Amino acid sequence: MLRPIMILATSMMLSGCNMVVLHPAGDVAAQQRDLLIIATVLMLLIIVPVLALVALFAWRYRATNKDAHYEPDWDHSTQLELVIWAAPLMIIICLGAVTWVGTHLLDPYRPIERMGVGRPIAANTKPLEVEVVALDWKWLFIYPEYGIATVNELAAPVDRPIAFRITASSVMNAFYVPSLAGMIYAMPGMETRLHAVINKPGDYAGLSANYSGAGFSGMHFRFYGMSNADFAGWIARNKAAGAKLDRATYLKLEQPSEHVPVQRFAAVDASLFRAAVNLCVKPGAMCADDMMRRDAASDSTPDELQKHGPMPMPGAAATPSPSTKSNTALLTGAGLPKPTATSVGTAIAAAASQPRS
Repeated sequence: MLRPIMILATSMMLSGCNMVVLHPAGDVAAQQRDLLIIATVLMLLIIVPVLALVALFAWRYRATNKDAHYEPDWDHSTQLELVIWAAPLMIIICLGAVTWVGTHLLDPYRPIERMGVGRPIAANTKPLEVEVVALDWKWLFIYPEYGIATVNELAAPVDRPIAFRITASSVMNAFYVPSLAGMIYAMPGMETRLHAVINKPGDYAGLSANYSGAGFSGMHFRFYGMSNADFAGWIARNKAAGAKLDRATYLKLEQPSEHVPVQRFAAVDASLFRAAVNLCVKPGAMCADDMMRRDAASDSTPDELQKHGPMPMPGAAATPSPSTKSNTALLTGAGLPKPTATSVGTAIAAAASQPRS
């Protein structure tokens, strides 16, 4: 009697669950769902027969069944061995092939090639670019094409490819819109990418899928799939907000805060996302990519510099920096005068060299 009650109670609790992963609104998420279902079915081809045989053997060879054929000396059957090993091997081959193909087709860095089944993307279609920054504990979305930005609200037109560029300001996070596509990590000092498309208008949930501290549980946002006309109106509402997202405003926004309401910015510093990726938003901070360019230039031999030329800095002329050599000397000690011995140092060294009694 207890078991049916527990099953009924569990069913009632699960009835309120929104299985959005199995009912996505974007083609990428739909393909990921299909891959999940195919893999599950392939594995069930082994799991179900094995569980059924366990129950059959337990029943057939129970202690009270005196009619069961008993062969204590039996130890081998070629036919049975072929079935036992061939069936899992074939399933593993099929599962590996499906997973390999799906993994490459659904690579988040790979631009999508279709809107849906039988709906290829036109050659002149321009994707919607969205720059995403995971802050503590909110999401910043920058639309470079329109020069606007929002906090904890994301929107895109239906059937238009979306190209996300994703980073984080401090700790590792994960950008996830289950209805749109799979989870992609956001990491400080790095840029990850995601390509997707939304096929149905609607209001969808977005969240952080990686624990990132005290405010993690409230790090949610809304994603709106809109018609082209509605999306144009949404852009206009953001442009009417009046606020500007410059570096000073970003540094204030970057400070840890929880359950942040939606914020809108009508203008954005064009270099803000690059600075966020390279951890150089603060005034005077050297950007990571600039540092790597200087290191690469300083490590180049004269022959390489003559052949390829120095690596130019962003926004600067393609000429070698005169301070590169001196900066390298300061970091490595090359070219600096050798330290001279002092009387105190000589005395200490002499005392240390005396044998202990």
